[in-house]
Amino acid sequence: MFTGIVEEVGKVRYIQLNGNSGVLAVKAAKVLEGTKIGDSIAVNGVCLTVTSLQPDGFTADVMAETIRRSSLGNCKIGSYVNLERAMAADGRFGGHIVSGHIDGTGVIRSMIQEENAVWVSIKTSQRILDLIVEKGSVCIDGISLTVAKVDDEGFQVSVIPHTGEETIFLKKASGDLVNLENDIIGKYVEKLMENGYAYETSTAIYFDVSKLDKYPILTNIDVENQKAGARVDVDPEKRNPYDFALWIKAPENHLMKWDSPWGVGYPGWHIECSCIGIKHLGEYMDIHCGGVDNIFPHHTNEIAQSESYLGHKWCNYWFHVQHLNDKSGKMSKSKGDFLTVSLLQEKGYDPIVYRMFCLQSHYRKPLEFSYEIMDNTKAAYNKLVKRVAGLKKEGETDQNVFAEYKAKFVDAISNDLNTSMAITVLYDLLKADTNDITKYELIKDFDKVLSLNLENAKSTETTEGVDAELESFVLAKIEERKEAKKAKDFAKADAIRDELLAKGIVIKDTREGVVWHKAE
Repeated sequence: MFTGIVEEVGKVRYIQLNGNSGVLAVKAAKVLEGTKIGDSIAVNGVCLTVTSLQPDGFTADVMAETIRRSSLGNCKIGSYVNLERAMAADGRFGGHIVSGHIDGTGVIRSMIQEENAVWVSIKTSQRILDLIVEKGSVCIDGISLTVAKVDDEGFQVSVIPHTGEETIFLKKASGDLVNLENDIIGKYVEKLMENGYAYETSTAIYFDVSKLDKYPILTNIDVENQKAGARVDVDPEKRNPYDFALWIKAPENHLMKWDSPWGVGYPGWHIECSCIGIKHLGEYMDIHCGGVDNIFPHHTNEIAQSESYLGHKWCNYWFHVQHLNDKSGKMSKSKGDFLTVSLLQEKGYDPIVYRMFCLQSHYRKPLEFSYEIMDNTKAAYNKLVKRVAGLKKEGETDQNVFAEYKAKFVDAISNDLNTSMAITVLYDLLKADTNDITKYELIKDFDKVLSLNLENAKSTETTEGVDAELESFVLAKIEERKEAKKAKDFAKADAIRDELLAKGIVIKDTREGVVWHKAE
């Protein structure tokens, strides 16, 4: 995904065309920062994959379809091009959603100066014009711009001095070819309407769930016996109570407003996710993740609109996790009580320690967070890393033992992704009566799934006098005791406390969770 905010102007070193395809080499600087081979860079709005990197540039393959649909085939040695790296997930989103998959080209009709801005008029095909509206967004040569005027043959944009200085747009002239990309959400909504899956009311564009053979898919809600308008605040123009908005026509005082072929408004929540998901992960997806609160209506509606748009099954598996809680209940942004990786790092926790914390519980169980629990997990992780680092890398792997423990690990992971059991298999392996090299090779194999970096990680602190297996046992017992208390089985909870005390472990219930230490 791109934003249409050009980062720098590059210079074409060469373009080698072999028939209708070839290689493009570009001199650049800023867009090379953090870029790896295989990453995407938009060149004049065309998403290209970096195939090689140099200290002052990169190369990318240009396919025949790209040459046919874009202006890149007109590039020559010395041509200047607009460049933008794919958007980082942690970055601010300027411009609008741009895929880098252009819809076609246009021809500059005129460029007229008006005070400090330049009016640029572009002629294009009716297919592209159908989704261009006044005050809407369009991407021209990779530049996100607002459409000022539309006529029967084209449209106009007004280019401010900053855009002219930071891009190559105003260096072009009448008759020059430019790449055009329509708004991605508009394209999706249009196709759904053309295929009969959506309809327009005075307030919105709705997806028509009655057109589906089965709705919903992920839950058992009975939609057959529901009446349109039966719920509070349901649009009386909706055909079915579970029809959902693809595009919402905004009232005058609404903060989010963009023009569209269906009036001024903003996209529905579900359509945004489908557009981004299909763009980045493709038309076929193996696993789609999310929280249990996304099952209905969000993921249900993602399936409905995505598969109606694509014409085939989109995702093979839908993976839903329970919530992260603290003592007060569900952690959430709305409460101002939520975690970020950067916050954990600020408090001295390696993000991988948080990963281990999550792996020690089943994904379909609510997980209670506290910094005391993180401290215990940190100590356990450091101990585990030291154990792995101390394994001797000599001798031959015992294939029988390898096969035995590999089977146990696979069984755990295959049992509804039981990562806590998989961690137990790992600790059992460390205690097993076999040589170090077998343990080491198995741990490397397990870590392909666990991703705890056990082979290369270094302990960040020393925990003296506490055995890793003991820590794992204690944490498991604390979890078991918590479940017993939830079930009001206080006799079992007390018995677990006594069991730990008999092993020299003292536990204490605090406002932040259970803490423990070895008895003096």
